[in-house]
Amino acid sequence: MPTSRALLLTLAGLFAACAGKSNPPPADNPDGQKACTMEAKLCPDGSAVGRTGPNCEFAPCPGPASDAPASDAPAPPPGEPQNAAPPSP
Repeated sequence: MPTSRALLLTLAGLFAACAGKSNPPPADNPDGQKACTMEAKLCPDGSAVGRTGPNCEFAPCPGPASDAPASDAPAPPPGEPQNAAPPSP
């Protein structure tokens, strides 16, 4: 009988010691930062951008390499030169 009482007291002591060591709830993040998922968005130029900022939105795709505004002219068909002069009349 004394052995079972000692075992019971030991188990109760271990339970009491471990009960107070549970994980506390996460604290509020004062600076508002959070971890974003590691997703990537493919841009039209073939590059990729990830999520950034406090709302984990995708970063904007990089613009054209030149400072010239993009034209609304359609791209030439495959095999045609990019900057071909129009045919002379």
